[in-house]
Amino acid sequence: MESDSLTSRFTIGQEIATFLVSCGLVPKAWEESLRASNVESFTVNEYEDVAYVTFPSFQRLEDFIVDDSKCGEGNIQTDHGFFSGCLNGNDEKPALIHPGALTLFLHIMEKTDFQAKLQIYTDAKQRKLKPIIFVGHSLGGAVATLATLWVLGKRLRQSSPFCITFGCPLVGDERLVEAVGRENWGGNFCHVVSKHDIVPRMLLAPFESIANPFTTVFGYWQGKNVPDSLIQDASRTLLNHVLVSPSSPYKPFGTYMFCSSNGAACIENAQTVLEMLHLTMQSQHTSFDEIVQACLLEHIRYDSVLEEVRQNSIRGIRIAKSNSESSYEMGISSQLEAIGVGAQNDRAQLALRKAGEIENNYNENVETLAIKLSVRQSSMAELEWYKERCEKEDGSTYYDSFKKQDMKDIHANLVRVKLAEFWDEIMEMWEGHELPSDFKSQNKWINAGNTYRKLVEPLDIAHYYLTTKTNKSYFSDGRPNRHKVLQEWMEAKEKTRSSRGQRTRRKPASLTEDSCFWAYVEEAWKDLENLKQGQHQSLQSLEQFEKYVTTMNNALKIAPDVFLNGSNYMMWSEEWEKYKRDHFL
Repeated sequence: MESDSLTSRFTIGQEIATFLVSCGLVPKAWEESLRASNVESFTVNEYEDVAYVTFPSFQRLEDFIVDDSKCGEGNIQTDHGFFSGCLNGNDEKPALIHPGALTLFLHIMEKTDFQAKLQIYTDAKQRKLKPIIFVGHSLGGAVATLATLWVLGKRLRQSSPFCITFGCPLVGDERLVEAVGRENWGGNFCHVVSKHDIVPRMLLAPFESIANPFTTVFGYWQGKNVPDSLIQDASRTLLNHVLVSPSSPYKPFGTYMFCSSNGAACIENAQTVLEMLHLTMQSQHTSFDEIVQACLLEHIRYDSVLEEVRQNSIRGIRIAKSNSESSYEMGISSQLEAIGVGAQNDRAQLALRKAGEIENNYNENVETLAIKLSVRQSSMAELEWYKERCEKEDGSTYYDSFKKQDMKDIHANLVRVKLAEFWDEIMEMWEGHELPSDFKSQNKWINAGNTYRKLVEPLDIAHYYLTTKTNKSYFSDGRPNRHKVLQEWMEAKEKTRSSRGQRTRRKPASLTEDSCFWAYVEEAWKDLENLKQGQHQSLQSLEQFEKYVTTMNNALKIAPDVFLNGSNYMMWSEEWEKYKRDHFL
């Protein structure tokens, strides 16, 4: 049965492209790009309460050409400290970007008054807060992209920048794509790409193979007197390397607006964009020499490209006749016609189908998990009731009660196992790339995971110390991966929230904020016993734990049940105070 979500996905791409051109946003950005073509660093212009920050197209080529660097060696988390620490891949390793693009950006940041000029638009105290649109053509697009990532990383509540590039080279690797997706920043980028523009595709080839011919072509675009034969040869070399290139470390992110003489369509899926960057340059009806010439001209003629898109939006796009009456099939054909690939291109058809299926699978998986989560809420309620019952009826913490394994504790254990299965399923799906990249930053799942971890991990800790036969710690030997991952997700989210300011807690937490608290208590017991046996190195650990508890308690981050008479913590505290009286007073 045909999915409505799939159908809409393949029709909205053209609607977005038409809107961006017809509303004047993209044409205005191109106008600003032309205006900035002869400046050294950047321009800032305001129109109708919008600030356009534009970077020049053809400046500082010598900084972009990095002959002695391999693809993808520019670490975005270098000592300059401009970019947010969240720009890591799902493996927590820093994203890599083109070192030449990074050099261009750092020059703007360190050698100009760019930061001071931007502060009046990003600092609430300046009272000049306006939407910011970063614009760049060619190499300026790479700088605009990095500038947008810089502002996004500052997580300013009052400013959400938008980036429009024209003929922009790829900037970063797969980890950068993952980070942008995880932070849900893809919608802040619109990359306009003409059908045969070589620059957005050039880093699909190893950079060392295209550096020299690109320098020659770049000189032609700058208006230098370069012999026509050299220009043609350089363009052929560029095109040959791009068309036959192996897999590149550079990947696209954001929305790509592919333009052709037939119209335009927007595509977001990174893998599909990568496919289309290849496929749109090739055509059965266009000779290699014609493509070579188009590579030279289309990069500097986006005004003509946008006008063709506008005219097509007025006339309406002619769609190749499809053998299927399906609106889904027609949606695919319409997009492929608009970007100039052709509706009969099997490879392009497959790429769009796959993108839609992946997105649909993501949505179905999240919906299924959401239903399961609502069912598991009853299990969470049971454990909350169990916690309350232990406190009111037994006068003990649910942590201490659970270690006794009476009837009510055995039932709580069954509930604990059931919840663990659910969150382990989520972890397995996440690690198997079956969930969208922004899943780990969605408030619904962050909050649900955090509540689960704070309520249930104490029981996992109790179970570990109840059943373990070794002297190892919970941290090194027993902590489940689900808790580690959920804590990482929460800490990443907290960085966002803390940058925007958090309310000070006014009453004690109902659940201890640190879900590992009871594991620290168990280790403190071991350290105290070791200290009594003359292992004085344990003293420092005990003092650190005591300081940790004081800090947590002063911040009201410890639940009141921890301080119940007879709790494992209170018993340790009494023993620790007795030891200090006997040995230090």
